[in-house]
Amino acid sequence: MERLRAEMAARGAHPARTVVLVPYAQLMPLARRFWADLAPDGFAPRFETTHNWARQRPWMAGELDLSFDIGRDLLTARGWLEQGGLRTQADALAGQLVDAAWQAAEAARAVPPAQRAGWAARLRPQLLQGMEAPVVAIEAAIARIAFEWVAASSYATDAVLDGSLAAGLDLLVVLQGFQAEAVPQALARQLGDRALTWPLPAQATQGAIALHAAADATEEAERAAACVLQRLAAGEVPVALGATDRVLTRRIGALLFTRGVPVRDETGWKLSTTRAAANLMTALRASAWDAPADAVLDWLKNVPAIGSGTVQALERRVRRAGQREWRMLRASDWGESEGLQAAVQRIAGWREGMQATRTLLEWLAATRTLLRDCGQWDVLRSDAAGMKALEALRLDESASGEWAAWPQAQRRLGAREFNAWANEVLESVSFVPPHRGDEQVVVLPMSQLLGHPFASLVLPGCDERSLPASPEPPAGWSQAQRRLLGLPVREDLEAAQRAAWAHALQTPRVDVLWRASDDTGERSLASPLVQAVRLAGAGESAPDPRMLREEAAQPVVAPTARAPQLVPMQLSASSYEDLRRCPYRFFALRMLGLKEADEIEAEVDKRDFGTWLHGVLKVFHETLRDRGEVPPGERAALLESIARDAMERQRLGEGEFLPFAAAWPAVREGYLAWLREHEGAFEEAEGEHSVQLGPLTLAGRIDRIDRLPDGGTLVMDYKTEGLQATRDRMKTPLEDTQLAFYALLLPEREVQAAYLNVGERGEVKAVAHESLSEASHMLKEAIATEMRRISEGAPMPALGEGRACEFCAARGLCRRDSWSE
Repeated sequence: MERLRAEMAARGAHPARTVVLVPYAQLMPLARRFWADLAPDGFAPRFETTHNWARQRPWMAGELDLSFDIGRDLLTARGWLEQGGLRTQADALAGQLVDAAWQAAEAARAVPPAQRAGWAARLRPQLLQGMEAPVVAIEAAIARIAFEWVAASSYATDAVLDGSLAAGLDLLVVLQGFQAEAVPQALARQLGDRALTWPLPAQATQGAIALHAAADATEEAERAAACVLQRLAAGEVPVALGATDRVLTRRIGALLFTRGVPVRDETGWKLSTTRAAANLMTALRASAWDAPADAVLDWLKNVPAIGSGTVQALERRVRRAGQREWRMLRASDWGESEGLQAAVQRIAGWREGMQATRTLLEWLAATRTLLRDCGQWDVLRSDAAGMKALEALRLDESASGEWAAWPQAQRRLGAREFNAWANEVLESVSFVPPHRGDEQVVVLPMSQLLGHPFASLVLPGCDERSLPASPEPPAGWSQAQRRLLGLPVREDLEAAQRAAWAHALQTPRVDVLWRASDDTGERSLASPLVQAVRLAGAGESAPDPRMLREEAAQPVVAPTARAPQLVPMQLSASSYEDLRRCPYRFFALRMLGLKEADEIEAEVDKRDFGTWLHGVLKVFHETLRDRGEVPPGERAALLESIARDAMERQRLGEGEFLPFAAAWPAVREGYLAWLREHEGAFEEAEGEHSVQLGPLTLAGRIDRIDRLPDGGTLVMDYKTEGLQATRDRMKTPLEDTQLAFYALLLPEREVQAAYLNVGERGEVKAVAHESLSEASHMLKEAIATEMRRISEGAPMPALGEGRACEFCAARGLCRRDSWSE
C-alpha cells in the first residue's frame, strides 16, 4: 500500500481515478482494509476484480451469447450443436461444448470487441490442423463450434476493453497473481503509461515446515485435524486449511465439527451434494412416469404436505406389494383406508403434472407449482443452499421471466430431458455456505492464500495425485490449440503451481501432510514438490500430533434374553425352527415381533419363483379336481395358461422373470411326467390347519395333501432348491421339523410325508420322510418342554453358529459379528 500511495503521488493520480485490479474477489475487502489503515482520511482508490468492475455497465446476453450461466449456456449449446449438424448428439455433447467454450472465452474476451472478428479470422484456418482423422471427428466438431461461439459472443467484460470504463482513469494497477489474467493484461497494454503491472507474491523466507507422512486417508484426516487444534491452542491464528483434496477436506471438517471448531469454507462444494438440492432433484425424479417406488417414497419422506405417519403406512403397503415401479401399484394395494387413498390421489396429481412434454419456461412453472403444492417451496427458501438451487434453476417467477423473450427457452423438453438439464445445472454450480465472521479456521485453495495474513497453514493432500508438480490442463483443447488461443499450457500451469507452493511455504507455521496409500490400498508417494523440500532439508518430520487417550476395554458378550411374559400362544413350523436354530432369534422375531423390511428394488429370485410355482400348482390341481378327468394331452396347455395368469397376478415382468421362464417348459413337462406316475389323489393345497397342544396352538399352511389308495394321507411340501439339498434334510430325519410338524397338525389321520423337489431341469423327485411317526412324537414332547421352560424364565441365548446366522434378520440386534470371533 505504501508503494501504491507513492506511485500515485509521483504520477499525480487522484485516488478516485485510480483502480487496482486484484486477482481474487476475496482480496477486495482485505485490500480496502489495508488502505483504510494506511490512509483513514480522504479518497481511496477502487479495489476491484475485472468482473466486479465490469458490472458497473449493464449487460445482457444475446440469443446465442455465452453467458457463464450454466443453465442458460447448456440450452444455448444445444442450439449451436443443432446448427453444427449434431442434433442427435446435442444432449450428450452440450456439457462438453460448454466446458470447451468457457475455456476458450478467456482468450476471446481479452480481445477488444471491435477486433474480435479479425482475431477469429486469423486463427480459424489453424484451429483444426491435425484433426482431420474420422476418429476425432466429434472432438473437432466441438472445438470448431466452441470457437465460433466464443468469437461471435459479446461479454460483460467488453465494457473494460471498449474504453467506456477506463476513459477517465489516471492510473490502473494490475496486481498479478500466480497466473496472468488475459483481460487485465490486455487493458494494461491499451492504457500504456497509465497502467502498471505488479506481481502480488512477495519474496520472503520460508516458515517452519513440519512434514507428516500418514499411512492412509483416515490417518491423514485425523493428523490434519489434530494439527489445526494444536495451532488454535497455541494461538497461531488465523489458521488456513488447504483444500488440495476436497474429499479429504470434508472429512477433516467433520472431525473439527465434533470438537466444536467453527470453519469458514471459501471454496464451497457442488450444489448438487447439498441436502436441499438433493431433495429438489428427488422430487423431479419421483415425478417421472417410470419412477421407482423407492424414489417416490424417498421424495415423500421430505414432503411436508403429507404426514410422516401416512408416509410410513404407504411404505408398508408398497413393500408388501413388492412392485419396483410406482405406476405398477394398483388401488387394491393401498387397502381400505380413506386417508391412504386420498394421499395416493394427491401424489398421482402431483406426478401427472410433471410428465407432459413442454417448453422450458412451462417446466419451470410446473416445478414451482409442484414444490409449492407439496410444501417444499418454503423449506427450500428458508435454507441457504435451497435458495441457491432455486436461483440456479431460475425457479423464482421473476428470474424465469427474464427468459420469456429468449428463443431457447421455448424449446420443448420431455421430462427426462428437463431432469437431465436440472441435474447438470446443480452439478456445475458451487455452493459456499454462509459464515458467522468469527471463524479462525479458513478453508481455501493453495492458490488463494495470496494476500491473506495467515499465522499458520495446514496443508493436507500433498501426495503425487492431489498435488502434482505439473498439473494436467483441462480437457477440451489440445496443447497446440491452447498455444494458438493463448490459453495456459502445461508449462504455465506448472509455473503457477510451483509459485503457489513457494508462497504457501512462506506462512510462519506450515504442516504438510500426505498419505502412503490410497483408499484402494495402492501405494502412493509424496508430491514431487514435497520431495524437493525434503531433499533441500527445509522441513522436519513431525511427531504424530494426535493425542493418545486410555479407554477401558468393554468386550461385547453374546446376548441372552428372558421373557416369560411374551410366550406366544401360537406356534408355526417356521417359528419353532427359529427356536431350534437360535433361541435369541426366536425371541427377536417371534416374541418381540420384529421384522426385516422387504426390499422394493429386489431382483426376482428363486424365492419368487417358488412362490409363483406354489400358486400355479395349487390352481392347476384345484382345476383338475373341479373339472373331473382332464386328458393328459390337454394338461400341458392348462398348466401353461395357469402359469401365464399367475405371472400377471403376481405382476412379474417378463424381462425379470426370463431366467425362470426359460426353465419353465422343462419344469412343466417334468412335473406332468411325475404326476402320471403318482398314485395319490389331490385333496387340497395350501390349506390352513391347527391343533391344540395344551395352552399352545400349533398352526400352519400345508403345501399339499393327497389321499393315497389305501386310505392314508400324504403330506407334501414343495422345494425348488437343489435335489441334494432336499436329500440332505432327510439324512437325519429326526432333526427335520417341518414334515413332522405338519403331521402333528393332522392328528386324526394316518400320515405319510415327503418333500417334492421340483428341479429347474425338469427332474421331479419325492424325498420321503421314513421316520415320520417317531419324529412327530419326539417333536410334540420337545415343543411342550421348550415352551414350558421359556414360560418359567429360561434364558434364550444367541448361539452365533452355523449357516443360520448368514441371512438372519436379527443379526444386527444380537451383534453377532462383535462377539463371535
